[in-house]
Amino acid sequence: MSTKVNPVGSVVITGAGGYIGRQVVKALAQDRGSIQTIVAADVRAPSEEDRLPGVEYVTVDIRSPEFSDVLKKYSVDVVVHLAAVVTPGRKSNREFEYSVDVLGTRNVLESCREAGVKRLIYASSGAAYGYHKDNPEWLDEKDDLRGNVEFAYSDHKRLVEEMLAKWRQEHPELEQLIFRPGTVLGSATSNQITALFEKPYVLGLRHASIPFVFIWDEDVAAAIIKGIHDGRSGIYNMAGDGVLTMKEIAAMMGKPYIPVPICLITTALRVLKLLRLTQYGPEQVNFLRYRPVLSNRRLKEEFGYTPQKTTREVFEYYLKARRQSER
Repeated sequence: MSTKVNPVGSVVITGAGGYIGRQVVKALAQDRGSIQTIVAADVRAPSEEDRLPGVEYVTVDIRSPEFSDVLKKYSVDVVVHLAAVVTPGRKSNREFEYSVDVLGTRNVLESCREAGVKRLIYASSGAAYGYHKDNPEWLDEKDDLRGNVEFAYSDHKRLVEEMLAKWRQEHPELEQLIFRPGTVLGSATSNQITALFEKPYVLGLRHASIPFVFIWDEDVAAAIIKGIHDGRSGIYNMAGDGVLTMKEIAAMMGKPYIPVPICLITTALRVLKLLRLTQYGPEQVNFLRYRPVLSNRRLKEEFGYTPQKTTREVFEYYLKARRQSER
């Protein structure tokens, strides 16, 4: 970890049209400090009403050679790399996801080198540690990355971090700041995790606690903004204090908790996938059974950012917003 407070003149955010990307662009536009140019880059152009004053919007694919031209055009100092396939659609495939997550990141790195970019801030994930029975009770940044091959997102985050580690050795002139968020949650979050909470009941797994560490989406954006301005490097988990089990989540929602035998749900998922009634297979059982629990000690003590909400407070915030939207 290092701290070099150098003025930043130009920043590019990839995946700027995504869930976290929009929040980072908005927060940076409100707290730009010395930054003269904020470039929001995404594969899709935003609507006119979504454009913020003082922000340059660029439509570009991170896999394209044109990305390097963007960095050169705006004399970019810092790239905030958020572009990734987080929640694949039914028509998505592994080859496409790999091309965006891994090959796209390789192109971002090569483009940074060609354009003389000074620093890369990358949003990895706690999923890079993998979903394993023998994971430590609390995962530290020095624990091994064992992203599961059967989960594209987990596997790709591991592969990208291995690539980044190699680049730190071969290209130390490009400083790196890497964040590994736990489950990101906010007022408008909608993904395969929140889908678990939307039924009249909460399904669990028998003899498995299913632990969650949540990080508020605004905490993710705020930590990234701090990283841009502070000039820090290093690797940091992102999670609110504490853990919530699926049973505790059900109680907070006032819903019945139904722990299903693991063999039963494994068989059901296998059959449903064979019938093409779901995109998820039996491997999803381990996605819930062995969830990585992230320690945020280094984030607080070394990076100097304490999440504004604990894991429980993040879920309470999400739940309150969800109930208000249903009225």
